[in-house]
Amino acid sequence: MCSSRVDLAFIFRAFAEGTDGVLVGGCHLADCHYVDGNYRALRMVSICKKLLEHIGVDPKRLRIEWVSASEGLFFAELISDFTRQLRELGPIEIGEEKDVKTLKLKLQAAENIVPYIKLAEGEKLRLHFGTEAEYHEFFSRDEVKRLFHQLLVDKLAMREILLLLQEKYFSTGEISEILGLSSSEESRLLDSLIRKGLVSFDESRKRFVPA
Repeated sequence: MCSSRVDLAFIFRAFAEGTDGVLVGGCHLADCHYVDGNYRALRMVSICKKLLEHIGVDPKRLRIEWVSASEGLFFAELISDFTRQLRELGPIEIGEEKDVKTLKLKLQAAENIVPYIKLAEGEKLRLHFGTEAEYHEFFSRDEVKRLFHQLLVDKLAMREILLLLQEKYFSTGEISEILGLSSSEESRLLDSLIRKGLVSFDESRKRFVPA
């Protein structure tokens, strides 16, 4: 199938289930049977890498490479290189910024907002460049980083809070500590969730609960 059919949900789910790395392979750029499918795959993987880094997963665990059916030797070398890199990084549960349970929750939250990620990509980030280097340069720009935060980071954090509250009820400080949010970020996000009718505050428990 075309590399553009590799849904981000597959990638987030793979990491949530303990996969140490994901390699997406596609036709060489400018050599796509579907015209620009591999360019879209490159954009989506670039966005995914940013989200993984924000969550606490080393973005080097996700790679996209271009290889044709006639390049068997190159494909074997590519797999060997990626395997070596993953061995150096170690298992995903070790050395990452979050504990395993919180990491899985954050990856599940990312999977849940994939439809919104696709919408944001289609409306704000669907630019076409001729080379992979130009895409890397584009996604490293400060204005793109700010746009990324505006479009996706709050959506992700609110989904994390909702998933957390499905397990048990938490106080303000507990939510901040588990999800790594500042008090101002948490207050702003909870206010938004309350206005949307998704969360309420239980005065008797002094805890936030699903509405």
